[in-house]
Amino acid sequence: MKRKARSFQSRLLGYFMFFTAVIFAVLWLLQTVFLQSFYNGMLVKNTIAVADRIASKSDTSGINEYIDELSRDNSILVFVTDTQSNILYSSDEYKNGHIMKNREPKIAKADLRAEHGHYRELPENYDEFLSELVSSENSEAELLTDEMYVYGRYISFYGCEDDAVLYIGTTLNAVGSTARIIRMQLLWVTLLSVVIGLVLAWFMSRSFSRPVAQLTEKAHKLADKESDISFREGFCSELDELNDTLDNTAEKLRRSQEFQNELLANVSHDLRTPLTMIKGYAEMIRDISREDEKQCAEDVAVIVEETDRLTALVNEILEYSELQMTDTELVMSDVDLSEAVSAVADSFENLYSKDGFRFECDIAEDIRICGNVSRLKRAVYNLMDNAVRHAGEDKWIGVTLRSEDNKAVIEISDHGEGIAPEELERIWDRYYTKRQRQGKGVSGLGLAIVKQTVMLHNGECRAESEIGKGSTFRIVLGLS
Repeated sequence: MKRKARSFQSRLLGYFMFFTAVIFAVLWLLQTVFLQSFYNGMLVKNTIAVADRIASKSDTSGINEYIDELSRDNSILVFVTDTQSNILYSSDEYKNGHIMKNREPKIAKADLRAEHGHYRELPENYDEFLSELVSSENSEAELLTDEMYVYGRYISFYGCEDDAVLYIGTTLNAVGSTARIIRMQLLWVTLLSVVIGLVLAWFMSRSFSRPVAQLTEKAHKLADKESDISFREGFCSELDELNDTLDNTAEKLRRSQEFQNELLANVSHDLRTPLTMIKGYAEMIRDISREDEKQCAEDVAVIVEETDRLTALVNEILEYSELQMTDTELVMSDVDLSEAVSAVADSFENLYSKDGFRFECDIAEDIRICGNVSRLKRAVYNLMDNAVRHAGEDKWIGVTLRSEDNKAVIEISDHGEGIAPEELERIWDRYYTKRQRQGKGVSGLGLAIVKQTVMLHNGECRAESEIGKGSTFRIVLGLS
């Protein structure tokens, strides 16, 4: 059995709480478990750094004041002794230290204390430290206990002829009380943060899930005619874009449904007439005129004519449907538009000149564009066919191709009855046949195919007309 996926709200809530738990787990580890280790490591590094700074200036006259400053700033205990454990100088964070001037190198500690009662006693671990220093190969020594860290080395001390011993000690257990305070604070902070985090996570997950649920409902009802799901924009740009995409998809589906309904209505109407005539004349041949060769031939001619009309209608419907497919891209190439227009004009002149039609052509040479030559020829063919159907009594057809403002302009003109101003914008619509149906055998898709083809070539098509004086159809395409 397939497991049902969790909802967006519960998943977002779970991720938020998991993130909160991880953050507090890391915080507890850093502030409690590893706090002492981090603190000790920082003190050790700082103590060694202080020793390096003292050693760098130990043979200068201002070393005593410098040691006092470092001991105060870093809360450390500093002793400078000779190799016989006689104190040469000492300092801690509570006093400024004392200078011993003109002192013999070997002075007993009791005498030093008598003369300078301010000096501290050497620490209890000093002898152990000195033993480590003497046995050290790199002239450095360190002692580490649970409560104290000691570091030292040999240095050259101002006023002392022999090498002096630098002893630096720092306390390590000072963080203990601080850690207890931090643990208590963290406990309260964790409890409060978990409660606040749950509330915030619930509101955030609800805020996220609400628009997603609305979009899901809108997607489910995408094809419904009466679907009117409100969506409050502004939560985030991605969901706003998704909502716009769904709206555009719904509009395209609506138009597609309208196109299908219109297609069925018009096709059923357009197919009914030729099919009825084909059936009627076939029955006449069967029942009446089969013995009369002349009448039979005339009836067969009607059947052939209606069959041709039916074929042309179906072809136009299929061609327009193919152009309407948004995922169909035309194969573009360099097209000699002058040659293409001339070829269509010549074919019409050869076909209709015997019927008294006059074709006046003014086609500029070597006009080239980037396009699909077969589609462009079809568009010009449809305009020429439309002009022939609506030519005036003089049967004049004008064909012009010229270059204008870096554009290729094709014009097909006639001296026919013209088009009313209110119809000029509608003639490019599919199945708009108020004017076209004056000619026999038209589907109402010819000019719609022209418009769709021109749009796929990023061009534009226009029409100009005056009642009783004819019409001019114009295609404008960009030059290559």
